[in-house]
Amino acid sequence: MQHASAIPAKPPAQLEDVRVVDLSRILSGPFCTMHLADLGAEVIKVEPPEGDPIRQQGNVVDGLSWYFAAFNRNKRSVRLNLRSLEGMEALRALIATADVVVDNFRPGVMDKMGLGWDALQALRPGIIHTSISGFGQSGPYVHRPAFDFIAQGMSGFMALNGTHESGPMRTGIPISDLVAGTYAALGTVAALMRRQRTGRGERVSAALVDGLLSYGAFSSAHYFATGAVPEPVGNDHALVAPYGLFTAADGEIAIAPSNEGVYNKLMKVLDLQHLKGDPHFATNAARVKNRAHVNAVLDEVLRTRPVSHWLEVLNAAGVPTGIVQDLAGAYADPQVLSQDMLLEVEHPGHGKVKMTGFPLKFTEAPCQVRLPAPDLGADNTSVLCELGYAQAQIAALAADAEHAAQGAPGGESV
Repeated sequence: MQHASAIPAKPPAQLEDVRVVDLSRILSGPFCTMHLADLGAEVIKVEPPEGDPIRQQGNVVDGLSWYFAAFNRNKRSVRLNLRSLEGMEALRALIATADVVVDNFRPGVMDKMGLGWDALQALRPGIIHTSISGFGQSGPYVHRPAFDFIAQGMSGFMALNGTHESGPMRTGIPISDLVAGTYAALGTVAALMRRQRTGRGERVSAALVDGLLSYGAFSSAHYFATGAVPEPVGNDHALVAPYGLFTAADGEIAIAPSNEGVYNKLMKVLDLQHLKGDPHFATNAARVKNRAHVNAVLDEVLRTRPVSHWLEVLNAAGVPTGIVQDLAGAYADPQVLSQDMLLEVEHPGHGKVKMTGFPLKFTEAPCQVRLPAPDLGADNTSVLCELGYAQAQIAALAADAEHAAQGAPGGESV
């Protein structure tokens, strides 16, 4: 496990000197801006008086939501009442210094706030505006509310998971939020690259449903080619057999011989080459059609030895083989630890917090934790001072936000 502390970024990071104003909340937007922050961008998270709702969700330890901490590292927090003229004025001043604005409001909200595309360009010519929504920026469902579960259902994703017996199943993680956030980060970086060449800004849009449809291209290709709707296959592979979970002497083992060459290696290790002429085993198509019989034959052999034996001999033979681990097993796995995918970050006032590491590895400018997830409004003074605000003005904005959080009217309504 890597022990990470808040340290200066050395050497210059991939997105150094890029300023992002983050108006998003919950998950898809914060995941996008976490990617950008991990890559070195300066991300200023503008929060409403009550803060991002996930500050109150998940396991709160010593006053800190570890859910919030996991998705908001490397960011600064500014607390503003955006229902007041003063709060909106401060936000506009901040946007005027930004390279990127990110939101995950429903389409139309930014326009109602007076921050539509033309207004953003007037504040900062060449700015990039990245928006994440449930269904995209146009179409008959554009104004519908959407969360991950809805996107998984509407995209056909749930219909591909599970089995005939279980019915449609969602994934155990909010995958559409994470996919959309990742696409939004990719689009933002692409727009930044284009701006270097053209000097022009860009509107970037990512949607929860669109992202899952994109990830479902493996199954969509079959549907487009044949007109047949793919059926759920559980832990099996729709196009390949044998492939999936099998039973060893002391537990389950995952085996993935994805092509004929690897399949032949598997059959050699299991001493089943004599079945090559068996019509049930002769071709992959035959094996898919007779999957239950094929799996039963393999299980009969696999049950004779423990999981550890098969992990060693099958991987040595070039057959991808693994086990199904829970999170405790995954984060204790020596390979995972060698990749620094478990971080322990010191959060002043909250102690040490464990979180997932960086999936992207860079040789010259690796990602690092420069800042722990911020307390609400922790950076009001420093950020607003950079914008030229006097201490009295900063105090007034803080009081305005505090009054709004308590349900009192703050400033003038916009």
